[in-house]
Amino acid sequence: MYIENISVKNFRNLDTMSIKFNKSVNIFFGKNAQGKTNIIEAVYMCATGRSHRTHSDKDMIMFGMDSAMVQTFINKNDYKDRVNIHLKKNSKKGVAVNSLPIKSLSELFGVLHIVIFSPEDLELVKKGPSERRRFIDMELCQLSKIYCYNLQQYWKILKQRNNLLKQVQKNNSLKDTIFVWDNQLVDFGRKLIKEREKFTVRIDELTKNIHLKLTGNAEKMKIEYKPSVSADEFEEKLNKNIDRDIYFGSTSYGPHKDDLAFFINDTNVREFGSQGQQRCTAVSLKLAEIKLIEEEKGSEPVLLLDDVFSELDKNRQKYLIECISDIQTIITCTGIEDSLKELSQKAAIYKVENGKVYPNL
Repeated sequence: MYIENISVKNFRNLDTMSIKFNKSVNIFFGKNAQGKTNIIEAVYMCATGRSHRTHSDKDMIMFGMDSAMVQTFINKNDYKDRVNIHLKKNSKKGVAVNSLPIKSLSELFGVLHIVIFSPEDLELVKKGPSERRRFIDMELCQLSKIYCYNLQQYWKILKQRNNLLKQVQKNNSLKDTIFVWDNQLVDFGRKLIKEREKFTVRIDELTKNIHLKLTGNAEKMKIEYKPSVSADEFEEKLNKNIDRDIYFGSTSYGPHKDDLAFFINDTNVREFGSQGQQRCTAVSLKLAEIKLIEEEKGSEPVLLLDDVFSELDKNRQKYLIECISDIQTIITCTGIEDSLKELSQKAAIYKVENGKVYPNL
């Protein structure tokens, strides 16, 4: 799987742009705030229907414009897919795959498999649990439309339950109706927990081998799933904590409270690891993502590296380059550093300046 080209119009500071991608490496370089990350964001949008930088679609529309467009063609060897996204300032965005409008973004997942790696991802280990849940959900949604559907349903029911909890604070007679939402929440929640358990086992196996190579066999890495509650105990926990949930107006147990824990040589990396170990853990995790998609889907994902090389030491830069040699990679950077020069021989290189993209001839 690889992206043939992408076209945008009025997307952030990119006025009208069309880029034909190399099947292997594509390097976009330039000073900060010129539009390099906007290219990454446009590709990410075509895979997920969302931005990795903002929750507001309006933020991606060029200032002074009412709409923006993104289109990409994805080559899957025996056939091609076309994704079109139309962002609108005053209405809901439109997304179409091969000219057929989709009703839910869950239908978009899997059309284009991606792994994104940015400086923010280097802090995945030390950030809060929500970032690690997002990592799990992003990966599982790409791999399974069923998981994506169950996740959407879970969040809808959770929102309804929390709204009802707040109403019960004012009208206690509504308390007996909470079980209606509890039954559905437990049903979808158990499915999420079981899939996350399986995912953690798989990603742990892959990451362990990658991390050993990355550290010269010096560090043994382990990942553990830390569910808020087990699948079997979920219903019981909801029942026992009903009064507490009513008091706070929110649900205290469930997959929305889950976390991951990372260990190096049996030491918790988030609590006691050095910054270098935390970053190395994040690199191993992202490389394991690539491997997992390859094994599950039989094709490589597209790798998006947004200004990551400048944040890594030379050894990790070298290992990362070795791992990405066989997949389509889109790299942004401020300059072609020494570590990227060996890639540049087979790469398409572009200079980005003031929202314009120029081939580096």
